[in-house]
Amino acid sequence: MAAQSKPAPIGPWGKATAGAAGAVLANALVYPLDLVKTKLQVQVKPSGAANTDAKSNEPLYNGTWDALSKIASAEGIAGLYAGMSGSLIGVASTNFAYFYWYSVVRTLYLKSAKAAGPPSTVVELSLGAVAGALAQLFTIPVAVITTRQQTQSKEDRKGIIDTAREVIEGEDGITGLWRGLKASLVLVINPSITYGAYERLKEVLLPGKKNLSPWEAFALGAMSKALATIVTQPLIVAKVGLQSKPPPSRQGKPFKSFVEVMRFIIENEGPLSLFKGMGPQILKGLLVQGILMMTKERVELMFVLFVRYLQGLRSRRLGRAGDLAAAAKLVAPVTVK
Repeated sequence: MAAQSKPAPIGPWGKATAGAAGAVLANALVYPLDLVKTKLQVQVKPSGAANTDAKSNEPLYNGTWDALSKIASAEGIAGLYAGMSGSLIGVASTNFAYFYWYSVVRTLYLKSAKAAGPPSTVVELSLGAVAGALAQLFTIPVAVITTRQQTQSKEDRKGIIDTAREVIEGEDGITGLWRGLKASLVLVINPSITYGAYERLKEVLLPGKKNLSPWEAFALGAMSKALATIVTQPLIVAKVGLQSKPPPSRQGKPFKSFVEVMRFIIENEGPLSLFKGMGPQILKGLLVQGILMMTKERVELMFVLFVRYLQGLRSRRLGRAGDLAAAAKLVAPVTVK
């Protein structure tokens, strides 16, 4: 008789694969918003500026729709997807690493914790921060390359390998691929706020529910990401400034720290410019996080069902093997000594 199968946990690798798959799908669907928010965040637009920056001859954008229109007019629809391949590689690697480490550190904590019940909000944020820091150490070079590609003009834009070579040939050498690492480590509070808030909202709004519907996961993901984006927007702007080419007014001199970037923005554009690109950043975050968590929940459920199917198949095979062995004993000839 086949043994009854237990619920099948999918483990860190399954959770990481589900998270990466959801992130790639979500970011591919809203990539033009990612491109636009990056361009808005790196442009320096003094008061009274014309439609182009006189020092760089680059167009200046007055908002999300204006940027989308100007990019499509100048480069066609393909221009709205410039640098997407590198971005999706970065998204897949970052989210795979994040969900893997988040699953590992959360499992270790739950095993070692003496108190029963779910982790507190502070613990959830801390676990997310540790996972985010580990993920950033391995994946930030792809983010640097993608940011460079997104902020280059059509004439200067290169492939992933050539862009990486350009970064390495700069004054920082190979360490240039880790530009903005400090800002990125500080920004681990963004995913930690996002996923900590997601877990907390799930417990408060949908207590005891294990498998969320697609729209429930979307709503929780969107709310948690909006909160995280509002809190961390100045750091996001500073990080993009660190990883992109310096503005023309600096004569090619790169920024050394995210504090220097924020000081430059405040002096040239005012303190509110620390929140530039907030519109597409939040819209992109709402859509990406909602689609990501909706897809992740579905993919995790598929993994669980697949593993259960394999367990049931194995149990049936073991059961048949046991029945055959028992039958063989019954029909075996008795040896008289």
